[in-house]
Amino acid sequence: MHYKYDIIVIGAGPGGYETAIKAAQIGKKVCVIESSNFGGTCLNVGCIPTKALLKSAAVYREVMDSDLFGVDGTSKERISINFEKVQERKSQVVNQLVMGVRYLLKANGVDIVNGRASFIDERSVCVGDDTISSDDIIIATGSKAAIPAFIKQQGTNHIIDSSQALNLDSLPASINIIGGGVIGIEFAYLFSSFGCKVTVIELMPGILPMIDEEISKLAQKRLQQMGVEFALGAKVSCICNNEVIFNIDGHDKSIKAEATLIAIGRIPNIDGLELDKAGVKTNKGTIVTDEKLMTNIPHIYAIGDVNGKVMLAHAASSEGMVALENICGRECKMSYDKIPSCIYLEPEIAAVGLSEKQAKEQYGNTKVGKFSMASNGKSLIEGNTDGIIKIILEGNTGKLIGAHLYGLHATDLIAEATLAINNSMNAESILNSIHPHPTISEAFHEAVMKAWCGKSINGL
Repeated sequence: MHYKYDIIVIGAGPGGYETAIKAAQIGKKVCVIESSNFGGTCLNVGCIPTKALLKSAAVYREVMDSDLFGVDGTSKERISINFEKVQERKSQVVNQLVMGVRYLLKANGVDIVNGRASFIDERSVCVGDDTISSDDIIIATGSKAAIPAFIKQQGTNHIIDSSQALNLDSLPASINIIGGGVIGIEFAYLFSSFGCKVTVIELMPGILPMIDEEISKLAQKRLQQMGVEFALGAKVSCICNNEVIFNIDGHDKSIKAEATLIAIGRIPNIDGLELDKAGVKTNKGTIVTDEKLMTNIPHIYAIGDVNGKVMLAHAASSEGMVALENICGRECKMSYDKIPSCIYLEPEIAAVGLSEKQAKEQYGNTKVGKFSMASNGKSLIEGNTDGIIKIILEGNTGKLIGAHLYGLHATDLIAEATLAINNSMNAESILNSIHPHPTISEAFHEAVMKAWCGKSINGL
């Protein structure tokens, strides 16, 4: 049968719009359907606006500490946050990028349909009164903030999710954050930097459970130095009149604040898709896919947050390319063990590959090297020497199998480690690559040297 399009992409987040553009570039007739904002969660209520606000926070903190760099004449009493302007700048950044996404789609010949798509059958969707059909369909509808039903709400509360937290008209004097994962901790840093009293309430015994334990403890210590308080191992039961009630070791406790941010994660957004009409299987609210990103229906794929595998924008983009390769008849499988992750605190956290524990379980013989950022010249110049770089090598070959970074520009530096791991590079290859001086990248070189040779040159 002849269908109107070769490929329909439902959702124009990073995974959806980049896949649509690439498909059009290789000659496919493509339609992208978007119900709300181009750029998806990441661009509108996730990565980009969060980092824009974090940049304002970083500038504020730098100005407040300018006397440490020999800058006189700045009165700390006169320095303040104009939160309206902070939000204006964030919106300008977001709007510019949203316009850029729309422009790129049109410039590459992708048809754009505004509206909510619902399946009619496995080859067709409806958007309003229109029916659109295609040979292949890629679902990329992203995720939404998770609001747990087990947390009761009583009285009058100011409860917000992560999307609402990005669009506050004013800063609360105090805020409780339920959730010590990436979203909660980034907001904890953000609000604390702006002068809010912040308490993080987390069910697990530590924050950021997805990263190296040594680094998460260092990050917690840094946040505590900023004034952030933590209630760990806490099971929240209720929010009553802006007071969060929780239990730790059998004892009920409570903390009152002007606002409460619920940041316990995100869940796939499949509302209104009517997947049953296409016969697409789901499991606990996520669309089930294989390593090719194919659903149980051979010509329907699902990429990004909606399949619940790795909820990161760059993972969605990579999944989209894998799905497209398979649509074009070139068998391709997604690898999930080499995806870098980033956390935007000050300093930053980034990781790729195996943790130290995972490496020992998988390889047995491993070598670990750590280099303190306090021994890095560029970190000293920048006035921020917190953090470490931790490198994990396979013990016999020296192959890089894990990198965990906590320091300045870690989210940029992690690309080197990702490239090395994806190409099975060993320590000798990295050590033979000259790293410029003075840069943060030298610390990566030193950590590899420490792991492979037992000693680094500029650290103990």
